[in-house]
Formats: sequence, structure tokens, C-alpha cells
Amino acid sequence: MEAPKFLSVAGDVRLGDQVRLSNFVNLYGCEIGDETRIGAFVEVQSDARIGRRCKISSHTFICSGVTIEDGVFVGHGVIFINDRMPRATNSDGSLKGGEDWLMERTVIRRGAAIGSGAVIMCGVTVGEGALVGAGAVVTRDVPAGAVVAGNPARLHLRLAARGEGRRADAD
Repeated sequence: MEAPKFLSVAGDVRLGDQVRLSNFVNLYGCEIGDETRIGAFVEVQSDARIGRRCKISSHTFICSGVTIEDGVFVGHGVIFINDRMPRATNSDGSLKGGEDWLMERTVIRRGAAIGSGAVIMCGVTVGEGALVGAGAVVTRDVPAGAVVAGNPARLHLRLAARGEGRRADAD
């Protein structure tokens, strides 16, 4: 197999066995688990962790403070956010530094799936086996086995143990 082109993997990255990286990937200070596949034009920042056997599709941004557990699917163009109050400068006009903002952690639990174009706000947990619909904006926790969609993301369905769906209003 030919090595990916224009790949940037910093020396502090911890890559598991049989990780597959596509062209134009940028990794620094992060951890990627065994057998995970990362698509083209993906950036994973420092202090982010991706578990084993995940699939991270192209054009996705995984910022510091994000933990993605094993077996998670992340669609194309998914954006994770880690700062609830982003600003370039402080009130005195000086550029913000690392000590001038609060990073909020985000967790995507085992076996969850996030559809293309979703935006995942900071400080939330997406539960085990949950499904986030394409284009959803997740602003609060998603229960295990739930299907959410929309802006803001709302509960639409609960998945049974075998993956069959049941409408949320049937409860």
C-alpha cells in the first residue's frame, strides 16, 4: 500500500496497531486506537482520544477534549466544539491564550454513530449505541440507544437492543 500524501503526524501522537490514515490528515498530541480508519482532510487535536475500530470520515474536525470510545462511526464533515464562549481577544484587546478560556470535554460512547454534517457542542455525552442524524446540532446529552435529529437535536426514536427502532412518543 502506498503511503498517504501530505500526512502530518506529530511525534507525540499515539497510534494503535493497523490504524489507516488517508491523505491530508493532521494529527497532534492525540491518541488513536487499534484498527481505526481516518479519512482525508481530518484534523485531530491534542488531548483528543479515539478508540479502537472507529471510522472517522473525511473533512471532520475533532478538537481537544473530545473522547470517542470504541466502535464509533463519525460521518463526513462533523464538527466538535470545545469552547462555549469563543473569542479571539480578551476585554483589554490582548489575544486570548490557553489560560483565557475554559475547555469543556465531550464524550461519544461506544458504538454510537454521528451523521454527516452534525455539530457536537462541548460538554455533552452521546450515549452508547445512539444515532445522531445528519446535520443535527447536539446541544445536550443524548441517551444511550436514542436517535436524535434537527437543530437543536431532539429525540425521535429509541433503538431496541437489536437495533430496531421505536418512536420516542410511543413511551
